[in-house]
Amino acid sequence: MSEPLLAVADLEVVYPGARPPGRFTRRAPVASVSGVTFDVAPGEVVALVGESGSGKSTIGNAILGLVPIANGSVTFQGNDITGASPRERRALASSLQVVFQNPYGSLNPSLTVRSILSEPLRLTPGLGREERADRVTTLLEQVGLPPSAADRRPGDFSGGQRQRIAIARALAVDPTLIVCDEPTSALDVSTQRVVLDLLTELARENNVGYLFITHDLAVVRTFADRVVVLNKGRIVESGSAVDVCERPATPYTQRLVAAAPVPDPVLQAERRRAWRALTDENKTKDAK
Repeated sequence: MSEPLLAVADLEVVYPGARPPGRFTRRAPVASVSGVTFDVAPGEVVALVGESGSGKSTIGNAILGLVPIANGSVTFQGNDITGASPRERRALASSLQVVFQNPYGSLNPSLTVRSILSEPLRLTPGLGREERADRVTTLLEQVGLPPSAADRRPGDFSGGQRQRIAIARALAVDPTLIVCDEPTSALDVSTQRVVLDLLTELARENNVGYLFITHDLAVVRTFADRVVVLNKGRIVESGSAVDVCERPATPYTQRLVAAAPVPDPVLQAERRRAWRALTDENKTKDAK
């Protein structure tokens, strides 16, 4: 069995809690994520799924070094990066990239697309101006945009096109893993499908692994290889995407599946009834 590309073991992330009454009282720490363990193989798509506040984005931020890790470890390409310094993080940038949720906020509006895509290429030693220009053209073609897009600014594009540019930027340095934090949630349904198809094609062509963070099980059903379901900072279920989506084992996952939209109106109505029943049952248990 090959070594995992990414391995997260017993991860715990702690945030300061609300300050209790009293002038000199300390904030009690609150565990946002606790005991989380999973891995991602080379070329594999693993989805972290959960409602808002489940801890899924916190896990992504911890892997990227954007929030401190209280306990546990993160290993990437066989190296422990749990306490990596900023300098060590910069060295990782050619292998570990991210696509954020908001394509409107993740791209500098004052820069041309050429400048946006050329910036990460500076990490590649020995790449001259002409080589960078050729690479920009190739990247745009990979994500389905014309070469002429290079001389325009982000404000000239739709949300879906901006997300394509963000994906092209992530691919610029030939990473082995891309963390995708809700990359389709700000897009309409048809554009979501286009972006997901693009990510699937790029994964197949470049053997890129994805850690795909989302609240929507309908999105991952046909996109992810494996699914890790989170609730209140802990893993409640994991398995193949088919098993988790079609045969959810826990009430929480069952509610997520029932809430996921489907194009069939009859099936959608059945799911709404199931979701209401599961939600009412959960409220009854909480009341007891």
